[in-house]
Amino acid sequence: MDIIKLIRPTQWCKNLFVFLPLFFAGNFGDMSRLIPCIVIFFVISLLSSSVYVFNDLCDAQFDSRHPEKCHRPIASGRVSKAKAFAIFIFLAILSFVILAVTIPSVELFVMLGVYLLLNLCYSLWLKSLSLIDLFFISVCFILRILIGAAAAQVEPSHWIIVMTFLLALFLVLAKRRDDVLKFETSHIVVRRNVKSYNLAFIDHAITLVAAITLVSYIMYTVDDEITQRFDCNYVYATSIFVLAGLLRYLQITFVEKNSGSPTKVVLHDRFLQLCIVGWILLFVFIIYG
Repeated sequence: MDIIKLIRPTQWCKNLFVFLPLFFAGNFGDMSRLIPCIVIFFVISLLSSSVYVFNDLCDAQFDSRHPEKCHRPIASGRVSKAKAFAIFIFLAILSFVILAVTIPSVELFVMLGVYLLLNLCYSLWLKSLSLIDLFFISVCFILRILIGAAAAQVEPSHWIIVMTFLLALFLVLAKRRDDVLKFETSHIVVRRNVKSYNLAFIDHAITLVAAITLVSYIMYTVDDEITQRFDCNYVYATSIFVLAGLLRYLQITFVEKNSGSPTKVVLHDRFLQLCIVGWILLFVFIIYG
């Protein structure tokens, strides 16, 4: 059970972003493209799990002070650092072996190598740099998009890259707010650079990014290239789900003060789930109907 908690399979849902390029390209029913995406989803999920283990190794001291993260296997001492490091190496090697056997692509091998290297740099150093830590996580989501596009052999649009970056930045700001809130109420340092932020800055940043995200999305839905590609003049109808989802997440962040884990929020909040499902179904109708 501790090993399962250590590799965090619930976080694998973040890697569903690899399917977006194929979905919006209108080729989701093409098995020759879908199967490589499924493979790359599991490959990057295993690689992400190795990164989570490495990150927990680096953050064991800080996690032990956190009211929730102190229960993590390494921080609590239930899994030794030596065993955790061995798991990190095993998962990293396994992911590349699976890739080499199933999709012998030099491009994907390099991209996943860059993904791993950047995340190791983040765990060791970049996460202590304010602002850079926020943008770095957002860039990693863009990497997921590019990796998924390479696996499906489709060209990702600039819109999907921009919207993925903005959404990831919004979510990581909301997550960071939870750390700042805990620091200002308990004065316990739960993150290396938490002193570089305060609630006023985070709140303004979240509001700003949420507004930019919504405006950018509406611009995407009324873009002539997009409406012509989908042969539909009503793509803007999907904006209602985006607006509702953003407002609900702002409510969770500011009112309920429970934005510490975006994955848990999405997996447990029915309103957000309805927004996501509604958004997906409407796009299925627009693109494939």
